[in-house]
Amino acid sequence: MPFFSNPEIFHLVKATYNLRNLQDINLLVHQKGVFQFPALKNGLFSAAIVEDTTEYTGYASVWVRDNIFVAYSHYISGEIDIAIKNVQCLMKYFKKHKIHFINIIDGLVNPSIVMRRPHIRFNGKDLEEIHQLWEHAQNDALGYFLWFYCKLISEKLLQPSHEDFEVLSLFPLYFESISYWHDEDSGHWEEDRKVEASSIGVVVASLKILRRIYIENSLSQYFQYRDKQINIEFLDDLIQKGIDALNKILPSESIQKGRARRYDSALLFLIYPLKVLDEKMSDQIVTDVINNLQGEYGISRYKGDSFWCRDYEDIPKAIRTSISTEREQWFQENGRSLKDGEEAQWCIFDPIISAIFGVKFQETNKPEFLEKQVFYLNRSLGQITATDSKFGGFKCPELYYLQGDIYIPNDATPLLWTQANLRIALKVMEESLILITTA
Repeated sequence: MPFFSNPEIFHLVKATYNLRNLQDINLLVHQKGVFQFPALKNGLFSAAIVEDTTEYTGYASVWVRDNIFVAYSHYISGEIDIAIKNVQCLMKYFKKHKIHFINIIDGLVNPSIVMRRPHIRFNGKDLEEIHQLWEHAQNDALGYFLWFYCKLISEKLLQPSHEDFEVLSLFPLYFESISYWHDEDSGHWEEDRKVEASSIGVVVASLKILRRIYIENSLSQYFQYRDKQINIEFLDDLIQKGIDALNKILPSESIQKGRARRYDSALLFLIYPLKVLDEKMSDQIVTDVINNLQGEYGISRYKGDSFWCRDYEDIPKAIRTSISTEREQWFQENGRSLKDGEEAQWCIFDPIISAIFGVKFQETNKPEFLEKQVFYLNRSLGQITATDSKFGGFKCPELYYLQGDIYIPNDATPLLWTQANLRIALKVMEESLILITTA
């Protein structure tokens, strides 16, 4: 049985589930507020629910990536209006600051100046940018928005205006201008820039669905920017460049000299929800993560990850929340070193692995995939805090980290991205059980 923090949830956990068992868990977590997603009036979500003691994290801000996962979790749970309101406000934000796309497309700004790239973290209340130095070169975040926005269009759930379509057309032009297939970006983890498969894959997924809505909606009249025409040939070439890059890099995250990374849990998102990889590569990545990054309490982002590593609370708050280069410099100057196994164990990955195995079960009806789906769902449920946690009970942490010799939740508790992924896992579990019931 996996690690379990909350005894009330533990009493409901099963090795095999039926729909009634799952309903009991859903009822409990909803009653206890596990899935509280406090939205701003405009429909955006802060990264975490912060209090006075955790405000220093900066997680009251809005991240594009996190918002897409939260919106997607509402979408698959049938709360379409919440998802639509969210992405419409994100579109409003990109309209307001589209000059960042235009300047790079027109060659007026060097993409290496990351503060002049489109900002992926901002003030959600007024849609204004935050002027703190930040690693805004995050192609995955832009790709997630494009992917989900186009998905809602394709499913006839969203009807963009002419101006919306014109803003969408800036995304492929921007991706071309920065040569996304070998662009060094900061990716999911907002760290030192390198060429990353997890970012390239998200862009490929977004361009594929953009291509679909281009055909479905006859968008040629809107996909014209000055002397540049965005057509099927343009999109096909852009997509193929990303696929060629993925074929060289995967199953690694990066093979760049001096920055190579063999294992990275961000690659899981290319499998679910993006479904951009074939079965063989998907299986390899899941196996890599389980065998090399999985811990007792959660799953590490990658080996050697210093963010919320052992005794992180001993580090000054300003350093804890700084960009990765400043953090690593502080570590060097203060003689801090990270041993293997002292990385933080995150709570956003187990639910995704559960969903991945759930989809495989639904496609194959093989019981071994259902068993794994249940196992990783139970690991996800085990991460929910107990009442004796300093954050209170029934909270979804960002991660567990070592304080002394004990793993405890970090200050980004509760994290809405974790809540969203857990909700996704429960929904996919429900789909698997319905399939069994109706078989």
